[in-house]
Amino acid sequence: MSCKVFATLWDDTPVFEIFPTPIVGVNLLKSKVHIDDRGSFTKTFHAGFFAANGMDFTPCEQFFSISKKHVLRGLHFQLPPSAHAKLVFCASGRILDVVVDLRRGTNFARVHSCELGATGGELLFIPKGCAHGFLSLEEDSVVFYLTDSVHDPSRDAGILWNSTGFDWGISAPVLSSRDAGFPPLAEFSSPFA
Repeated sequence: MSCKVFATLWDDTPVFEIFPTPIVGVNLLKSKVHIDDRGSFTKTFHAGFFAANGMDFTPCEQFFSISKKHVLRGLHFQLPPSAHAKLVFCASGRILDVVVDLRRGTNFARVHSCELGATGGELLFIPKGCAHGFLSLEEDSVVFYLTDSVHDPSRDAGILWNSTGFDWGISAPVLSSRDAGFPPLAEFSSPFA
């Protein structure tokens, strides 16, 4: 990650560090983790910061999952007109987070991965038009997802986890039957511009 932008609010208080990724619009954010004898405290969203830094994101729903080690969830997205941007963070445990660009153009099928953990203060912002999934690297990893549209089962979609050429580092993850049945990327006709 060659480009690092340190962002502040109006009173010069640091909010997040922004690390752009090779996928346009996908940003790894790093929040300051405040640790004391009680535990830790971390900011995971600030509307003014997102707006000031070009991330068009107004959360409408929030979900969380708890995954055993070697569980792979994904690769998920919603089709237009219900497509959504997503903010993801790991509140407990550790995950390998993976994003695939599904927008038509020269970056179609580009993959980005990073580890997110409970102690590092990392969050991943994913714009509309990208598939998202993760592999739980520890027992009982807790992952939160904020989305800027409401879940629409009729537009809920996915691509097969091992069809992008990305090496997940595991040959037989624990998958839901739904995730195992997604079509491969080669059969996906993208509606995303």
